[in-house]
Amino acid sequence: MLSVPSIVERFLATKMQVHPDVVSYIREHGDEDLIDRIIASVPTHTLVVSVSHIPGVTKEKDGVRFTDPQVEITQGKEGSCRPVDHIKDYVQYFRNRYDRLGQMVGLRCSIAPIFAIKQNYRLRQKEVTVCGMVADARTTNNGHRMIELEDKTGTCNVLFNKDRPEFNEAERIIPDEVIGVRGTVSSQGTIIFGDQLFRPDIPFSFQPYCSKTRGKAVLISDIHVGSDTFLEEAWLRFTDWLRGSDISYLLIAGDLVDGIGIYPGQDQELIIPNIYAQYDALGKMFSSLPSHIQIVCAPGNHDVVRGAEPQPAIPRKFTSSFPPNCIFVENPATVNLQGVRILMYHGRSFDDMIGLIPGASYEQAHVMMTEMLKRRHLALCYGKKTPIAADKIDRMVIDPIPEVLHTGHVHIMGITKYRGVLGINAGTWQSQTAFQKQMNIQPTPAKAVVLNLQTLETEVMDFE
Repeated sequence: MLSVPSIVERFLATKMQVHPDVVSYIREHGDEDLIDRIIASVPTHTLVVSVSHIPGVTKEKDGVRFTDPQVEITQGKEGSCRPVDHIKDYVQYFRNRYDRLGQMVGLRCSIAPIFAIKQNYRLRQKEVTVCGMVADARTTNNGHRMIELEDKTGTCNVLFNKDRPEFNEAERIIPDEVIGVRGTVSSQGTIIFGDQLFRPDIPFSFQPYCSKTRGKAVLISDIHVGSDTFLEEAWLRFTDWLRGSDISYLLIAGDLVDGIGIYPGQDQELIIPNIYAQYDALGKMFSSLPSHIQIVCAPGNHDVVRGAEPQPAIPRKFTSSFPPNCIFVENPATVNLQGVRILMYHGRSFDDMIGLIPGASYEQAHVMMTEMLKRRHLALCYGKKTPIAADKIDRMVIDPIPEVLHTGHVHIMGITKYRGVLGINAGTWQSQTAFQKQMNIQPTPAKAVVLNLQTLETEVMDFE
């Protein structure tokens, strides 16, 4: 067993004293490497190493019990992304999307068989159910909704009459989503008059899982370190609060830094004009947080990775100043915290959905999270504002169903719930930018959403 003097001397060599409880913990575990891990995780200028500096420790503090962090990355692990090798990758990508979402649609309309689209000409004036990917969606001169639907056998047109109840949902059909339609084939066999619309959707039977043990996570996004509108004082208040809290996890859904060359004239709005320096500054900020908190970092469109989604994790050469309790994931990623699945997605596709869905707005962006869940997909539209990198599978499909969908991007905090799935758009740590002023977008900065993993209840903390 390690001796007390040898442990104390190791810390004294780094000009730090060590609390007796830490010494006892190290001796009980008999792990000499643990000393190095503790020293590496201790914030700069620490004088006394306490139990709170031990990564993953369970301890009592002021009557509050900290649990051993339990983090599992089930999707979006570092290194999962692959480059697009050939245009044929996109064929496989969209077929994978169609097959997986089509199977979900089939479960929704299982009371009737699904016909292949090429069979329509033989089923004139009969009721049919078809499933396909939306190739085009438009409103006719008479105000009806015309959909071009495609499956592996062919294409057909589906008309939703403006006077029918299903028209409200038909208005919200967007390109590249997978839907099921029940209707009557015209006498010419060229069009289906739609009566019912089916989406993959969240089943009514879904029951979210709650952790069996105590644990809390904080969900934030869009820190934008390096920008002259980054709210440093608010972040320091947040840091002080974390030091006295019982939080075990901190999840950040992208745009960790402001980046370089993201938009014209950005250089005039940066106080840190070097991308390496931006990440170094963020690493130092994270180093001042309690070392027992597991920090999960996902990228966004301002970060130093490709713009096409899914996005790879932040490269290691930019994270040398980050503490060892940081976990880097891709965008999107599914993070399992004590059994509770949190799907992290930065949310760039909000830009496309807001432009395509009637009544959508940045101020109500959390409503778009419900639209994602209905379609069981994070970024449907190819060729719009959100670039998509093809893979063998479509990683933007929402499968399995998470307990929580965690997004950012729009800088406006919002919380919603849809069929048992909690949607949290976490806002920003940046005040209104020049671009947002032009767009009349009012951000809701310096807020953190606390998620109780035992109850899935939320609390919003305001540090502005």
